[in-house]
Amino acid sequence: MIIIPARLASNRFPGKILANINGFPMVIATANRVKDIDEVIIATDCNEVIKIARDYGFKAVMTSDKHKSGTDRINEVANKLNLNDDEIIVNVQADEPFIEPYIIQKVINRLKSTKEKKEDIFMVSCYKIISDKEANDPNHVKVITDFNENAIYFSRSKIPYDREKYNNFYGHLGIYGFTKKTLEIFCNLPSSPLEDIEKLEQLRAVYYGKKIAMIKVESKSFGIDTKEDLQRALYTLM
Repeated sequence: MIIIPARLASNRFPGKILANINGFPMVIATANRVKDIDEVIIATDCNEVIKIARDYGFKAVMTSDKHKSGTDRINEVANKLNLNDDEIIVNVQADEPFIEPYIIQKVINRLKSTKEKKEDIFMVSCYKIISDKEANDPNHVKVITDFNENAIYFSRSKIPYDREKYNNFYGHLGIYGFTKKTLEIFCNLPSSPLEDIEKLEQLRAVYYGKKIAMIKVESKSFGIDTKEDLQRALYTLM
């Protein structure tokens, strides 16, 4: 199951999930990108988004407006739907209207293989090679991984520090794969200091020693955080 958390409020780009993407509200453009992979549900705290989702033929579920993160929002939906503990749930951000469907499928496949091999993996996400310019942009989240391609740390800062002109930086894609059980565990963990400092919820898992398996992908997609991001995306990706 794919759940898209769709909060209308945004500090940097108010109402961005309804911004026009080739004639569709952004959240609908995102849903359209992934609808052929699995069932899609839009999780929102806004009646306007509920109506829009249904107008375009997508199921939408109303959630609390008190959630601190999109992951908490999708957990509420998973509980409302009474999903089984082993149900695979992929969190696709509403501001990823250009995400390539094959990436979502790779996340699902990795979660399935984790279950089959009984690996000690808590959740799955993705990364790609980014430019030095992107690495310097705090809106582009960076990640470093270990030998097994598990995440070591995520940051808005440029990591690792390029003391000797290191130029192989990895950008994090805001896609998260859980089982229903690990999703609930994640959301019941106390908020962590690292998460609060960087404003990156995935650092909660890192802080509490949970393994995040990272998949290296090729992607032209990126999250739309500002109006400038949207204009750049429309110019470069259309």
